[in-house]
Amino acid sequence: MSEMRYVEKICRELCETVGVSGYENMSSSEKAANALREFTNDVTVDFMGNVIGYLNRERTDLPLVLLDAHIDEIGMIVTYIEDNGFIRVSNCGGIDRRLLSAQEVTIYGKEPVFGVFGSKPPHLATDAERNKIPELSEMYIDIGMSKVEAEKIIAPGDRVITNSRFHQLLNDRIAIKSLDDRCGVASILEALRLLKEENAELPCRVAILFSAQEETNCGGCESAAFRINPDIAIAVDVSFALTSDAPKDRCGLMGKGAMIGIAPVLNKSLSDQLLTIAKEKEIPYQVEVLGAHTGTNADVMSNMRGGVVTGVVSIPLRYMHTPIEEIQLSDLEAVGKLLCEYVKQASL
Repeated sequence: MSEMRYVEKICRELCETVGVSGYENMSSSEKAANALREFTNDVTVDFMGNVIGYLNRERTDLPLVLLDAHIDEIGMIVTYIEDNGFIRVSNCGGIDRRLLSAQEVTIYGKEPVFGVFGSKPPHLATDAERNKIPELSEMYIDIGMSKVEAEKIIAPGDRVITNSRFHQLLNDRIAIKSLDDRCGVASILEALRLLKEENAELPCRVAILFSAQEETNCGGCESAAFRINPDIAIAVDVSFALTSDAPKDRCGLMGKGAMIGIAPVLNKSLSDQLLTIAKEKEIPYQVEVLGAHTGTNADVMSNMRGGVVTGVVSIPLRYMHTPIEEIQLSDLEAVGKLLCEYVKQASL
């Protein structure tokens, strides 16, 4: 078997960690920080779980470019233990309730506890119940314990994730949970790997932010970016990849490269620079026209302090916010190459 290339290896390692919004320090932040330390010793993890690193930090005469991707993942939080031992939860981020019935999960209490979302047999369901997606508050997790047993290891506030394993698919594709947005983290690490390989001399300082709590309120990026105070910022995230049931005008194509964002909240000159670099360096790319807001950390970074020159680059992803998100590795590498080439010539 051929050796797994860097982007696949790092994606797998990051996605197999646990880091639900607000609980990134559980394992995902430290895994990302350790990966970042391969490229710089100037790395910290703050109390929110934000991972922050710098290149060229001492060159205060140079513009500061921030590369951001969020490290948190969607999940759930325990709210209550029923008298019968069933576990009630609420969401941390945009959980797709359609997928939860009979889903396998892990509750991270004093020790990990396996559970399954309960589902009424269709034989016993009314017509109205069969045609309705239940609210999360109406659903429950069965862990096979009594309340007394459950309370010994589980408490309100414990985080829950849907179980998922790594899959290598055909056509250079992989599938697993939390590729949103750990593949974005991987693309930034790929850019740093390329810069190190080239031993490139940079015309700028670079701040790297693997931010917490994007899936809930972008709070990690908002606080960390304020502290970093960049001149230029690029949010790296995922966007919709076309499937047979999705609108073509709102989706990118897997295998066609980096999705360069254009939107009112984004700086046109920066978007144009990214497009020019992609063309000149023959990096696969596609244009993504967004609405008033991007739905990424760029929305909070663009008006930070006195305003920040902000752009968005995305990776096409299928089955967003499910336990089996899918990307094509060549798209991730295209984003890494684009970021590498941009910081090699970044200027105000």
